[in-house]
Amino acid sequence: MILLLPLALWSQEYKYVEATELTICGKVFPDTPNPYHRIDTARFHGFTASELKLITESAGIAVAFRTDSPSLRVLPQYVRPYFGGGTTGFAGRGFDLYIKKDGKWLWAAAGLQNDNSLDKPVNLIKDMDGSVKDCLLYLPLRSEMASVKIGIEEGCLLEALPQPFRHRVAVFGSSFTHGASTSKAGMAYPSILSRETGIQFLNLGVSGRCRLQDYFAAALAEAPDIDAFLFDTFSNPTPDEIRERLFPFIEVMQAAHPGKPLIFQQTIYRERRNFNLKADEYERERMAVVADLMKQARRKYKDVYFITSTNATSPDHYTSVDGTHPGDYGYTLWARSIRKPVLRILRKYGIR
Repeated sequence: MILLLPLALWSQEYKYVEATELTICGKVFPDTPNPYHRIDTARFHGFTASELKLITESAGIAVAFRTDSPSLRVLPQYVRPYFGGGTTGFAGRGFDLYIKKDGKWLWAAAGLQNDNSLDKPVNLIKDMDGSVKDCLLYLPLRSEMASVKIGIEEGCLLEALPQPFRHRVAVFGSSFTHGASTSKAGMAYPSILSRETGIQFLNLGVSGRCRLQDYFAAALAEAPDIDAFLFDTFSNPTPDEIRERLFPFIEVMQAAHPGKPLIFQQTIYRERRNFNLKADEYERERMAVVADLMKQARRKYKDVYFITSTNATSPDHYTSVDGTHPGDYGYTLWARSIRKPVLRILRKYGIR
């Protein structure tokens, strides 16, 4: 009988509510025809086929709600589930739950289904007490979703949580921003920054395709109600692309968002440089070009900032997964290394 109790718990009746009836967080563009896309692909143009896939993935999107249900489920409907390499299933197609405790977001559960059961509910957590809890559920980093429904036990409370984060800071960047090589969907550094500061950092990471393109600048120029921009735009482009595209990119952004801070990050140290001399030489060149151009940009443009304290490497150099991307610990170090300089800049503009 004792062995059957867990099965009995999950077999009870559940009520499901679409995530869009609750509070959606983390989107640069709040209104897209598919609410789980990050850019309206019918409105903005110029993207390649691979970029169209990336911007329709639900990276960084979270749903905030309040419930007293002792157990929680998710009923997903995928357009394109992720089964690729470089990212775990929990990050690529799974769900990551945090619950507020003592004023802080504390990790609670993560769940996913395998390829032969994608249409079935994902059992997230059970055996909780019946108190009302503030919850934050991150959607998959690398999957395109058609529907995400939150499941609670019949008779329990489920309501939208008031927006748990202040302000809107757009983060445009590379696979680093997208969350490549994280273990769970909530471990991309913009999500870590949001939970640890209370400021809403909106993830527009486009894995491998953040190259200061003019069509991305055109889309970001129309991003609504943005208080500031944080850029990880030097991790993908070549030195020549950076030389050619950086100043026009800044000028488009400043014309569209005058007086808003544009905070650029130096790319991080890639661990593959440790013994690969050619890779080390290339990274040194790119970082030197960036440092020189950003020095010029600081003199040429108002409201442009450059932070160089990005650090995803621990003293023991154990944080890399593949020589390029950090793991969870590395991304945590990254988020915490830029927290002070970013917050210092934001405070100048009344963003606290």
